[in-house]
Amino acid sequence: MQRWLNRGVAGIGVASFFSDVGQEIATSLLPSFLTSTLGAPAAALGAIEGTADGVAGVARLAGGALADDPARRRATAVGGYSATAVLQALIGVASSAWQVGVLRTGAWLTRGLRTPSRNALLTDVVPREFYGRAYGFERALDNLGAIAGPLLALGLVALVGVRQAILLSVVPASLAALAILVAVRSAPRLERHERPPVRIRLRPVLRGELGRLLGAVSAFELGNAAATLLILRATELLEPGRGHDSAVKVALVLYAAYNFAATLASLLGGRATDRRGGVSVLLVGVLAFLGAYAGFALVGSSLAALALLFALAGIGIGIVETAQHAAVASLAPENLRGSAFGALAAIQSFGNLAASALAGLLWTAVSPRVAFLYLAGWMVVSAVALIAVRR
Repeated sequence: MQRWLNRGVAGIGVASFFSDVGQEIATSLLPSFLTSTLGAPAAALGAIEGTADGVAGVARLAGGALADDPARRRATAVGGYSATAVLQALIGVASSAWQVGVLRTGAWLTRGLRTPSRNALLTDVVPREFYGRAYGFERALDNLGAIAGPLLALGLVALVGVRQAILLSVVPASLAALAILVAVRSAPRLERHERPPVRIRLRPVLRGELGRLLGAVSAFELGNAAATLLILRATELLEPGRGHDSAVKVALVLYAAYNFAATLASLLGGRATDRRGGVSVLLVGVLAFLGAYAGFALVGSSLAALALLFALAGIGIGIVETAQHAAVASLAPENLRGSAFGALAAIQSFGNLAASALAGLLWTAVSPRVAFLYLAGWMVVSAVALIAVRR
């Protein structure tokens, strides 16, 4: 076994896989549970998801302050995975929309707090020269979880129903908590040290090369819209020739291919990052997105062309997520790694929210073509910024 794939790296990767399986079970069933089981309006789903995403973004920034200290980051990782498992499963016993909102927001709060700690913990268990492969492995298993979760949800609904399926999401999510505990126990033993005060430190993180990198990442995230827009684009293009139901099914198959491509790209991108550096590989991922978005703006109803574009977007996200984490881990000072990962996670959260909202607005007010060209424009800005960072 290679030196980088040790028990700590494996534990973090397995935790990401099982966590995403549990999360996707609850997430994929949430619309049906709210509207069909509880009789809530569709607006309730939007309000709940918007609130949860906003809280998660703030929590990721705060979680970075906790993750600066190695002892706190280990406790936060274990506690965060455990709390998320319980809170998201309890949605299955909710009897009203407001209870779902409280539980969903609580689950996303703990998920946001734990994210910087998990990312910083990976630097504790693997040598610096293998950061790319380690983060690529973690991202690959996370993407596999995104494939397995909805499929498992379909099977559980057929066997036990929606409520019970959401409750059973506690099983994979609890396995994630156990896996992260294994990773923590395999990390180097901590010597006695004074714990720094918990405070968000953004100014030192935004200076120098790391600050320029985060600026380029910000431009990318402002154009990194939710993958659901890709599904919607494919559905609308395929519907005239295939009918609505068939178009939806084909679009979901294309989305599965997107996640599969992301899984492979994470592994290959991690290896390339260790050899070429995170900034160079990140630039490749941004250019892949640029090509995908330009394609989605101009493509017709060709299934082969759509499949190619979904694969290209999947390759882009797999490379970008891996290279982002590895680059931040390499550039951040050791005592600021938590804050750096907290800033990265907050940029990802709020950037994705802005990208999806503005692209959706342009889609409705003007056209899907303009929406995708808008997103492609941010890829150009990010690519130029990354070239500047390389120089």
